[in-house]
Amino acid sequence: MSIDTTATTTAPLSAELIDWQRELREQFPIITAHPDVRYLDSSATAQKPQSVLDAVHHYLTTTNANAGRGTYPWANRTTELIEQARDRVKAFFNDPSPERSRVHFTSGTSEGLRTVARDWLTGFLRDGDEIVVPFADHQANALPWLEAQRLLAERGVRITVREMPYEDASRDYDQTALAELITPRTRFVAATHVHHVYGADMNVHRIRATAGPDVVICLDAAQSVGHKPVDLTVLDVDFAVFSGHKAMALPGIGAIWSRGERGPAFEPGGWSGSPNTSGVVSLHAALDWLDAAGVDQIERWTVGLGARLTDGLSRLGSYEILGCPLSLDAASTVQRRQGIVTFRHRDIGSNDLGFILASHGLMVRADGHCQGHAGEKESSVRVSLHVHNTPDDIDRLLDVLAGLNREN
Repeated sequence: MSIDTTATTTAPLSAELIDWQRELREQFPIITAHPDVRYLDSSATAQKPQSVLDAVHHYLTTTNANAGRGTYPWANRTTELIEQARDRVKAFFNDPSPERSRVHFTSGTSEGLRTVARDWLTGFLRDGDEIVVPFADHQANALPWLEAQRLLAERGVRITVREMPYEDASRDYDQTALAELITPRTRFVAATHVHHVYGADMNVHRIRATAGPDVVICLDAAQSVGHKPVDLTVLDVDFAVFSGHKAMALPGIGAIWSRGERGPAFEPGGWSGSPNTSGVVSLHAALDWLDAAGVDQIERWTVGLGARLTDGLSRLGSYEILGCPLSLDAASTVQRRQGIVTFRHRDIGSNDLGFILASHGLMVRADGHCQGHAGEKESSVRVSLHVHNTPDDIDRLLDVLAGLNREN
């Protein structure tokens, strides 16, 4: 097993960090309006700070118009806002080549990855080429590449899809096994930045050295944007796709960042239609809020809360925690769970456990989590945290789980 020494370590939540979090928490109106509810499902969708809601309200009441389809001031201003938002995405990612890269707005990660597959990959690959796909990650990062294989086959172009290898214990990508898969015909690797079930940083920055300088790497950043720093200069990928609603923007907006240095420039196919202007405005405001709050601080907070939860769960004998077993203890130096903790009760079904927790005001996700065919076969309970969550949220959850432990 290889644990990355650059991974985040877990430190106690300092008084300074607690004061910082308390101030930010007050900026989420849906959280402060429901003090008896603990929202623990931010990986499904994140709650919105007041500044994002204000930005959308201001736009819709002062400037609302279609973009690129008018010469009057509101339309021109809307077009300008969209172009500014493209630059904002590049800046947020520490874009290594902003003069060459492109940002295309889409409805979210699933559509974004499928757009890359249909509109770019099918034109990039040639007969006999090979690609590597992570079939134990979210199926949104697996099915589009199989669709591309099918579309190419209909044109008589045969490609080989190889399965991304994982380390058995850590569930991280197995770089040694991946190196053995790479051949001169490997043209494309799909990867995930943070695993949506195990909460692990998948150490994507290692893939470039493993795959070589010419392989195109496409990153599913759905669970990292807004939760941890995403520095594309360090990650060295060619595509990064994410959903705005998981990063505190409105639903229905996301983005495809394309580096444009390997293969043809990315261009979505077909007629794009009217853009989601209010969604774009919300995304710009959300990235502004995240930068002002400090994404590195958000990561410290959620990783710390995740460690508090895994430490507590590990002391309850009836619960199985999914993912790397070496990252469970609060004092672990290999803690890489990015505010996502997934578990099962050994006797209570996960769907039933989800209903029980909801009856106590604890909002979690309980199902199969849309994993690909090589992922977990049984449903589980996922707790996913953000900056508005508190140690008390974790302790309340652990109290309920401990009570169920005693009852069984």
